[in-house]
Amino acid sequence: MDQLEAIRMFVRVVDSGSFSVVARESGIGQPAVSKQIAALEARLGAQLLRRTSRSLSVTEAGQDFYESAVRLVDDLEAAVSRVGRGQTAPSGLVRVTVAPVFGRVHILPRLGEFFARFPDIVVEIVVTDRAVDLVQEGVDVAIHNGPLTESTLVVRKIAATPVVTVATPELLERHGEPRSPGDLDGRECITFVSGGAARPWRFKGKSGEIVHQPKGRLRTNDAEQIRAAVLAGLGLAHAPGWLFSREIASGDVRRILRKYERAPLSISAVYPGGRRLATKARVFVDFLAEVFAADPTLDLAT
Repeated sequence: MDQLEAIRMFVRVVDSGSFSVVARESGIGQPAVSKQIAALEARLGAQLLRRTSRSLSVTEAGQDFYESAVRLVDDLEAAVSRVGRGQTAPSGLVRVTVAPVFGRVHILPRLGEFFARFPDIVVEIVVTDRAVDLVQEGVDVAIHNGPLTESTLVVRKIAATPVVTVATPELLERHGEPRSPGDLDGRECITFVSGGAARPWRFKGKSGEIVHQPKGRLRTNDAEQIRAAVLAGLGLAHAPGWLFSREIASGDVRRILRKYERAPLSISAVYPGGRRLATKARVFVDFLAEVFAADPTLDLAT
């Protein structure tokens, strides 16, 4: 048995909460992972994990060993990096979930720079709008827009975006620019639909929240279609600023009703609490925070 590899595998099993996830990452069968962990337990003379057909948990001895094993693996990776490259050079697979349009517009164009810095990291992007069980599905990091209610997750803010109301300059010249949410009545609005219901537009007023029910001939549940429809001059939209950040910066669309905008939404990197964030995932999150902070077209909150 390669004891070091077994220790690495044990740490990853605890981190992911799944033998199958580790098997997939390692390119081996799940029985081989179980065999490695069983051999490690036999060598230590202690049970590290409790396994049933439906659950996996860490024993008291396993938790104690895990904490030492994490330090061992991290120290070894750091030492290898210093000798091999003179700088941090983490490796392996990072699985990231992200909403479709945000990933395409703001993450994919930046991956070339990330791979140049970290050539030994593989990024697997899982595109979804649904809430994902990070541990169960073997996801290292989720990029999330807006507030979160799950208290067991670690949330790191990496950017911020306002919810903006936008239209093309040509549309505003033809029909006039709304000066208050009340001026939106009777205007052609591109409506986002969720669960079959139109999502209301919410604004900040002097006496509290102002809610506008948008009306228009185009409804969609896809952010990319909202963006395309606005650029085609089909109506006004109310959406996270990142969706139109480059067009706002270029002047292709105009941001209106600014004094009625609510507090900005956070864009966050989210990962399971109670477990260490692997170095490969941490450098990915650090990278996104760095490049987003340096991009004035993304953070429109000021």
